[in-house]
Amino acid sequence: MNQRKQKELINKLANEFKFDVCRVTDPNLPNITSLRLKEFINLGFHGDMKWLEKTFERRKSPTSLWEEAKSAIVVGINYGPKVDPLTNNNKKLVGNISVYAQGRDYHEIIKGRLKLFSSKLISRFDKDKIQIKVFVDTAPLMEKPLAQKAGIGWQGKHTNLVSKEFGSWLFLGVILLNTILEYDNPEHDHCGSCRACINICPTNAFLEPYKLDATKCISYLTIENKKSIPKEFRKAIGNKIFGCDDCLAICPWNKYAQETKEIKFINEKQEYSLLDLLKLSDQSFRVKFSKTPIKRIGRDRFIRNCCIAAGNSKSKSLIPQLENLILNDQSELVRGAAVWAIQQLGSKNNLDKIKSKHLSIELNNSVIEEWIV
Repeated sequence: MNQRKQKELINKLANEFKFDVCRVTDPNLPNITSLRLKEFINLGFHGDMKWLEKTFERRKSPTSLWEEAKSAIVVGINYGPKVDPLTNNNKKLVGNISVYAQGRDYHEIIKGRLKLFSSKLISRFDKDKIQIKVFVDTAPLMEKPLAQKAGIGWQGKHTNLVSKEFGSWLFLGVILLNTILEYDNPEHDHCGSCRACINICPTNAFLEPYKLDATKCISYLTIENKKSIPKEFRKAIGNKIFGCDDCLAICPWNKYAQETKEIKFINEKQEYSLLDLLKLSDQSFRVKFSKTPIKRIGRDRFIRNCCIAAGNSKSKSLIPQLENLILNDQSELVRGAAVWAIQQLGSKNNLDKIKSKHLSIELNNSVIEEWIV
């Protein structure tokens, strides 16, 4: 089968397995890609994401991960939201969840389809010679630079992928092959002088265009961060309880974005009451979010985030449940966040009573210190 026929087959299979975009590229990434990653790590911008440092040598290029790779098939599935995510920032009694996490876990969906894609591809190629490896986000592979080289989009000033056709909303998957295919042309940067994504960031996580300090990013703070959320960022988080879409949603290229056709990424229940979320036990949390990316952080980190959002809600109706968490929750992470939250909402007399009752039973110093204003 010649390269043209191979390319036609790849596009046909991509369409069959409901990928919205598919491109092919040389898997060798330019040196600037690894240099930027190295700088990111050296500056400590990866925070507690130690796997980035541990896997640097394999991560810096797909051929470092698998030296036999000769081609990369990069696919994308559109997860474009029905409504502008920025409108959710003003719903103070609602927990604001990033668009990507509102539906089914994309890792499972994309990986399953890529495996089927690969099986059919192998059956049509030379089975004795072709080898294939499938990747979806969790492996040490830099999908975004690869997607840019393949022509799917470009890495914007917020470091995320931007597509002329789908805006900010693409999940990516990669198939590496040990055979040379016909490559697509790379995409160029079309950000121009726009700084919308830089200017909107609530925590000023961008040192400059294309340079993100992840330790200040709300997505990092609410998902990857396993400790208490630093006080300097708590008010800026607003009602965000899992991730942040502000820099993605503000991008002008979203005027071309389309609502996803993938029903598994659509969540009909668009709003989650903070009061209801604050009442979740470990078991009810697992049941509620069992098939979503949210399950990964566990109940305690999630309720920590909900407490911060409650503190920013200006609603005294949440005080009784926050008090219950302070006095009865088993997690010091939750109790500490609840202390901060209730201080944002309660009157002095009420707070003095709760503080006195709490300090008579609290043994954890980090939680006790939350009462020190």
